[in-house]
Amino acid sequence: MTTSYHPGEVAVQQRMGQSDIAQHVGRMIRAEIPHTAAAFLAEQPLVVIAAADDAGRLWASQLIGPAGFARATDERTIVVDALPTAADPLAEPLRSTRHIGMIALQPQRRRRMRVNGVTEPTERGLRITTDQVYSNCPKYITRRTIDDWSGASAVTVHRSSELTAAQQRAITAADTFFIASADPDGNADASHRGGNPGFLQVLSPTRLRWPDYRGNSMFMTLGNIAADPRCGLLIPDWRTGSTLQLTGTAEIIWDDTTFAPGSQATVDFTATEVVEIAGASPLRWGASELSPVNP
Repeated sequence: MTTSYHPGEVAVQQRMGQSDIAQHVGRMIRAEIPHTAAAFLAEQPLVVIAAADDAGRLWASQLIGPAGFARATDERTIVVDALPTAADPLAEPLRSTRHIGMIALQPQRRRRMRVNGVTEPTERGLRITTDQVYSNCPKYITRRTIDDWSGASAVTVHRSSELTAAQQRAITAADTFFIASADPDGNADASHRGGNPGFLQVLSPTRLRWPDYRGNSMFMTLGNIAADPRCGLLIPDWRTGSTLQLTGTAEIIWDDTTFAPGSQATVDFTATEVVEIAGASPLRWGASELSPVNP
Protein backbone atom coordinates (compact mmCIF):
# COMPACT_ATOMS: atom_id res chain seq x y z
CA MET A 1 0.00 0.00 0.00
CA THR A 2 1.30 3.43 -0.94
CA THR A 3 0.20 4.95 2.38
CA SER A 4 1.39 2.15 4.68
CA TYR A 5 4.23 2.92 7.07
CA HIS A 6 7.18 0.69 7.85
CA PRO A 7 7.97 -0.27 11.48
CA GLY A 8 10.54 2.50 11.95
CA GLU A 9 8.03 5.18 10.98
CA VAL A 10 5.32 3.62 13.15
CA ALA A 11 7.65 3.49 16.15
CA VAL A 12 8.54 7.18 15.86
CA GLN A 13 4.91 8.19 15.27
CA GLN A 14 3.88 6.33 18.41
CA ARG A 15 6.72 7.75 20.47
CA MET A 16 5.74 11.25 19.38
CA GLY A 17 2.06 10.61 20.09
CA GLN A 18 1.15 11.54 16.51
CA SER A 19 -0.04 8.21 15.06
CA ASP A 20 -3.59 9.44 14.41
CA ILE A 21 -2.31 12.51 12.59
CA ALA A 22 0.06 10.37 10.54
CA GLN A 23 -2.75 8.07 9.44
CA HIS A 24 -4.83 11.05 8.36
CA VAL A 25 -2.02 12.89 6.57
CA GLY A 26 -0.82 9.69 4.93
CA ARG A 27 -3.99 9.54 2.84
CA MET A 28 -2.54 12.18 0.54
CA ILE A 29 0.28 9.86 -0.58
CA ARG A 30 -0.38 8.18 -3.89
CA ALA A 31 1.56 6.30 -6.52
CA GLU A 32 0.11 8.43 -9.32
CA ILE A 33 1.28 11.96 -10.09
CA PRO A 34 -1.55 14.51 -9.69
CA HIS A 35 -1.96 17.08 -12.47
CA THR A 36 -1.07 19.91 -10.09
CA ALA A 37 2.12 18.12 -9.05
CA ALA A 38 3.07 17.49 -12.68
CA ALA A 39 2.56 21.16 -13.52
CA PHE A 40 4.61 22.23 -10.49
CA LEU A 41 7.46 19.86 -11.32
CA ALA A 42 7.66 21.05 -14.92
CA GLU A 43 8.35 24.61 -13.72
CA GLN A 44 11.37 23.78 -11.56
CA PRO A 45 15.05 24.19 -12.53
CA LEU A 46 16.27 22.20 -9.53
CA VAL A 47 15.50 18.85 -7.93
CA VAL A 48 17.39 17.00 -5.21
CA ILE A 49 17.68 13.23 -5.32
CA ALA A 50 18.63 10.56 -2.79
CA ALA A 51 20.14 7.17 -3.60
CA ALA A 52 22.75 4.68 -2.44
CA ASP A 53 26.06 4.05 -4.14
CA ASP A 54 27.46 0.58 -4.84
CA ALA A 55 28.92 0.41 -1.32
CA GLY A 56 25.50 1.10 0.20
CA ARG A 57 26.35 4.63 1.30
CA LEU A 58 23.53 7.15 0.94
CA TRP A 59 24.04 10.46 -0.82
CA ALA A 60 21.90 13.49 -1.64
CA SER A 61 22.67 15.19 -4.96
CA GLN A 62 21.19 17.97 -7.07
CA LEU A 63 20.02 17.89 -10.68
CA ILE A 64 19.62 21.14 -12.61
CA GLY A 65 18.18 22.14 -15.95
CA PRO A 66 15.81 24.52 -17.71
CA ALA A 67 12.11 24.40 -16.85
CA GLY A 68 10.73 21.11 -18.15
CA PHE A 69 13.96 19.15 -17.72
CA ALA A 70 12.13 17.19 -14.98
CA ARG A 71 8.61 16.31 -16.06
CA ALA A 72 5.87 13.74 -15.77
CA THR A 73 5.30 11.80 -18.97
CA ASP A 74 2.40 9.72 -17.65
CA GLU A 75 0.69 9.15 -14.31
CA ARG A 76 3.52 6.96 -12.91
CA THR A 77 6.60 8.20 -14.81
CA ILE A 78 8.94 11.16 -14.37
CA VAL A 79 11.73 11.82 -16.87
CA VAL A 80 14.72 13.93 -15.81
CA ASP A 81 17.03 15.13 -18.57
CA ALA A 82 20.07 15.57 -16.35
CA LEU A 83 22.66 13.69 -14.34
CA PRO A 84 24.86 14.89 -11.51
CA THR A 85 28.21 16.43 -12.39
CA ALA A 86 30.88 13.81 -13.07
CA ALA A 87 32.52 14.47 -9.69
CA ASP A 88 29.31 13.76 -7.80
CA PRO A 89 29.19 10.53 -5.77
CA LEU A 90 25.95 9.50 -7.52
CA ALA A 91 27.13 10.15 -11.08
CA GLU A 92 28.12 6.54 -11.72
CA PRO A 93 25.54 4.79 -9.48
CA LEU A 94 22.69 6.44 -11.37
CA ARG A 95 23.82 4.72 -14.57
CA SER A 96 22.09 1.62 -13.24
CA THR A 97 18.66 0.90 -11.73
CA ARG A 98 18.27 2.29 -8.20
CA HIS A 99 15.74 3.07 -5.54
CA ILE A 100 15.50 6.85 -5.52
CA GLY A 101 13.95 9.67 -3.56
CA MET A 102 13.40 13.09 -5.07
CA ILE A 103 12.29 16.47 -3.77
CA ALA A 104 11.43 19.42 -5.99
CA LEU A 105 11.78 22.66 -4.04
CA GLN A 106 10.59 26.10 -5.13
CA PRO A 107 12.17 28.53 -2.66
CA GLN A 108 10.54 31.54 -4.33
CA ARG A 109 7.08 30.40 -3.24
CA ARG A 110 8.03 28.08 -0.37
CA ARG A 111 6.58 25.04 -2.13
CA ARG A 112 7.84 21.47 -2.42
CA MET A 113 6.82 18.01 -3.58
CA ARG A 114 8.39 14.63 -2.88
CA VAL A 115 8.65 11.51 -4.99
CA ASN A 116 9.94 8.05 -4.07
CA GLY A 117 10.34 5.23 -6.56
CA VAL A 118 12.76 3.37 -8.80
CA THR A 119 14.96 4.98 -11.43
CA GLU A 120 16.62 3.59 -14.52
CA PRO A 121 19.08 5.39 -16.80
CA THR A 122 18.15 6.96 -20.13
CA GLU A 123 20.33 8.49 -22.84
CA ARG A 124 19.81 11.93 -21.31
CA GLY A 125 19.33 11.20 -17.62
CA LEU A 126 16.78 9.27 -15.59
CA ARG A 127 13.36 7.67 -15.84
CA ILE A 128 11.60 7.32 -12.48
CA THR A 129 8.67 5.00 -11.85
CA THR A 130 6.84 6.49 -8.89
CA ASP A 131 5.72 4.61 -5.77
CA GLN A 132 4.95 7.62 -3.57
CA VAL A 133 4.06 11.18 -4.57
CA TYR A 134 2.99 13.88 -2.14
CA SER A 135 3.30 17.55 -1.26
CA ASN A 136 4.69 19.12 1.91
CA CYS A 137 3.74 22.27 3.79
CA PRO A 138 5.82 25.48 3.39
CA LYS A 139 7.27 25.33 6.91
CA TYR A 140 10.94 26.21 7.39
CA ILE A 141 11.62 26.96 3.70
CA THR A 142 13.86 30.00 3.20
CA ARG A 143 12.56 32.20 0.40
CA ARG A 144 15.08 33.15 -2.29
CA THR A 145 14.95 33.86 -6.02
CA ILE A 146 17.32 33.12 -8.88
CA ASP A 147 19.55 36.10 -9.70
CA ASP A 148 21.51 34.53 -12.53
CA TRP A 149 22.09 31.39 -14.56
CA SER A 150 25.86 31.55 -14.89
CA GLY A 151 26.34 28.94 -17.58
CA ALA A 152 29.27 26.54 -17.59
CA SER A 153 31.91 27.07 -14.93
CA ALA A 154 35.02 25.21 -13.83
CA VAL A 155 34.25 22.28 -11.53
CA THR A 156 36.71 21.32 -8.82
CA VAL A 157 36.28 18.63 -6.19
CA HIS A 158 37.78 18.10 -2.75
CA ARG A 159 37.29 14.76 -0.96
CA SER A 160 38.18 14.05 2.64
CA SER A 161 37.17 12.07 5.71
CA GLU A 162 36.44 15.13 7.82
CA LEU A 163 35.37 18.76 7.54
CA THR A 164 37.85 21.57 7.06
CA ALA A 165 37.57 24.75 9.10
CA ALA A 166 36.09 26.59 6.09
CA GLN A 167 33.51 23.85 5.54
CA GLN A 168 32.55 24.00 9.20
CA ARG A 169 31.96 27.74 8.91
CA ALA A 170 29.81 27.21 5.81
CA ILE A 171 27.70 24.64 7.62
CA THR A 172 27.17 26.92 10.60
CA ALA A 173 25.97 29.67 8.25
CA ALA A 174 23.54 27.39 6.36
CA ASP A 175 19.77 27.89 6.56
CA THR A 176 18.93 24.85 4.37
CA PHE A 177 20.11 21.33 3.80
CA PHE A 178 18.74 18.14 2.26
CA ILE A 179 18.89 14.65 3.73
CA ALA A 180 18.93 11.26 2.03
CA SER A 181 17.65 8.31 4.02
CA ALA A 182 16.25 4.84 3.30
CA ASP A 183 14.17 2.13 4.90
CA PRO A 184 15.54 -1.39 5.58
CA ASP A 185 14.41 -2.50 2.10
CA GLY A 186 16.50 0.23 0.48
CA ASN A 187 13.61 2.50 -0.53
CA ALA A 188 15.24 5.93 -0.63
CA ASP A 189 13.79 9.28 0.40
CA ALA A 190 14.95 12.88 -0.07
CA SER A 191 13.84 15.49 2.43
CA HIS A 192 14.43 19.17 3.20
CA ARG A 193 15.49 20.74 6.48
CA GLY A 194 15.46 24.47 7.14
CA GLY A 195 15.94 26.90 9.97
CA ASN A 196 17.83 29.98 11.08
CA PRO A 197 21.60 29.96 10.47
CA GLY A 198 23.18 27.92 13.24
CA PHE A 199 20.39 25.35 13.42
CA LEU A 200 22.83 22.89 11.82
CA GLN A 201 25.56 22.64 14.42
CA VAL A 202 29.13 21.44 14.05
CA LEU A 203 30.15 19.33 17.04
CA SER A 204 33.49 18.19 15.60
CA PRO A 205 35.14 17.75 12.17
CA THR A 206 33.08 14.57 11.72
CA ARG A 207 29.92 15.20 13.77
CA LEU A 208 26.92 17.44 13.18
CA ARG A 209 23.68 17.97 15.08
CA TRP A 210 20.33 19.44 14.10
CA PRO A 211 16.91 19.88 15.74
CA ASP A 212 13.89 18.08 14.32
CA TYR A 213 11.08 20.61 14.11
CA ARG A 214 7.46 19.56 13.94
CA GLY A 215 6.31 18.80 10.41
CA ASN A 216 3.71 16.59 8.75
CA SER A 217 3.76 13.92 11.53
CA MET A 218 4.59 11.10 9.10
CA PHE A 219 8.22 11.00 10.26
CA MET A 220 9.53 9.45 7.08
CA THR A 221 13.07 10.69 7.66
CA LEU A 222 13.19 9.94 11.38
CA GLY A 223 11.45 6.63 10.76
CA ASN A 224 14.09 5.68 8.21
CA ILE A 225 16.90 6.67 10.58
CA ALA A 226 15.28 4.68 13.40
CA ALA A 227 15.28 1.61 11.13
CA ASP A 228 18.53 2.21 9.23
CA PRO A 229 21.04 4.85 10.42
CA ARG A 230 22.68 5.36 7.02
CA CYS A 231 22.04 8.79 5.54
CA GLY A 232 23.57 11.54 3.45
CA LEU A 233 23.46 15.33 3.51
CA LEU A 234 23.59 17.96 0.78
CA ILE A 235 24.37 21.51 1.88
CA PRO A 236 24.18 23.96 -1.05
CA ASP A 237 25.90 27.31 -1.24
CA TRP A 238 23.09 29.19 -2.94
CA ARG A 239 25.29 32.21 -3.70
CA THR A 240 28.27 30.48 -5.36
CA GLY A 241 26.79 27.26 -6.72
CA SER A 242 29.13 25.06 -4.69
CA THR A 243 27.86 22.02 -2.79
CA LEU A 244 28.95 20.10 0.26
CA GLN A 245 27.94 16.42 0.39
CA LEU A 246 28.40 14.16 3.38
CA THR A 247 27.61 10.50 3.89
CA GLY A 248 27.56 8.62 7.17
CA THR A 249 25.14 7.58 9.89
CA ALA A 250 22.63 9.35 12.09
CA GLU A 251 21.19 8.75 15.54
CA ILE A 252 17.99 10.15 17.04
CA ILE A 253 18.57 11.63 20.50
CA TRP A 254 15.44 11.45 22.63
CA ASP A 255 16.98 13.08 25.71
CA ASP A 256 15.12 16.39 25.96
CA THR A 257 18.15 18.11 27.47
CA THR A 258 19.53 18.25 23.91
CA PHE A 259 16.38 19.74 22.40
CA ALA A 260 16.63 23.18 20.81
CA PRO A 261 13.66 25.55 21.20
CA GLY A 262 10.75 24.40 19.04
CA SER A 263 12.17 20.94 18.37
CA GLN A 264 10.73 17.54 19.22
CA ALA A 265 13.94 15.52 18.90
CA THR A 266 17.61 15.94 18.08
CA VAL A 267 19.58 14.16 15.36
CA ASP A 268 23.34 13.56 15.60
CA PHE A 269 25.17 12.76 12.36
CA THR A 270 28.60 11.17 11.99
CA ALA A 271 30.29 11.72 8.63
CA THR A 272 32.51 9.09 7.04
CA GLU A 273 33.19 10.95 3.77
CA VAL A 274 32.97 14.59 2.68
CA VAL A 275 32.77 15.79 -0.93
CA GLU A 276 32.93 19.50 -1.77
CA ILE A 277 32.26 20.46 -5.39
CA ALA A 278 32.93 24.03 -6.48
CA GLY A 279 30.96 25.05 -9.55
CA ALA A 280 28.44 22.23 -9.09
CA SER A 281 25.49 24.46 -10.03
CA PRO A 282 25.09 27.23 -12.62
CA LEU A 283 22.29 28.78 -10.55
CA ARG A 284 23.05 31.85 -8.49
CA TRP A 285 20.41 32.70 -5.92
CA GLY A 286 19.78 36.05 -4.28
CA ALA A 287 19.28 37.21 -0.72
CA SER A 288 17.46 34.93 1.70
CA GLU A 289 14.22 35.58 3.56
CA LEU A 290 14.05 33.19 6.49
CA SER A 291 10.80 31.38 7.20
CA PRO A 292 8.63 33.23 9.72
CA VAL A 293 7.82 29.94 11.49
CA ASN A 294 11.46 29.12 12.28
CA PRO A 295 11.85 28.71 16.05
